[in-house]
Amino acid sequence: MAVAISLRNVVDEIDGLLDQWTAYLNRRTGELYSLQDADASMVEEGEDLEDLPAWQRDEVPRIREILESEDWLALPTKFDINEWEIMEEFSRSLDDPELRYDLSNAIRGSGAFRRFRDMVYRRGIEEHWYAYKRAALEQIAIDWLEENKLSYTRDDEAGVSE
Repeated sequence: MAVAISLRNVVDEIDGLLDQWTAYLNRRTGELYSLQDADASMVEEGEDLEDLPAWQRDEVPRIREILESEDWLALPTKFDINEWEIMEEFSRSLDDPELRYDLSNAIRGSGAFRRFRDMVYRRGIEEHWYAYKRAALEQIAIDWLEENKLSYTRDDEAGVSE
């Protein structure tokens, strides 16, 4: 029997990902595991592992299992999630035309993420932005889980699976 995956945990995992990291989900157990792409490449390419620190060598069997087992699925990465588009949609969703204009301008050109974040804080709408972003990431996670035919639970609906 397949386990129902915690939607909250999947969203937390994809929200916390850094560039050059990939998170994996074990479809049988619901376990999540993140690893650096460089570590995955090192194991896949069969590089000499003797020079690695002991703690890193200890992770090699786990990494190999994740990369070779059909039970482990790669979650959407930072590159699969278009955060700029989420910021743009958020900007367009606002009722205040001045705020909508300011945020839309903030995401144009180099430094868009920093300018957007600064504008969100200056205008005091952090909670609104983070709730919007969380909802967008949740929808991405739901789409991914359903695409992979995995049942999930919304943690605010204990025991209810989708």
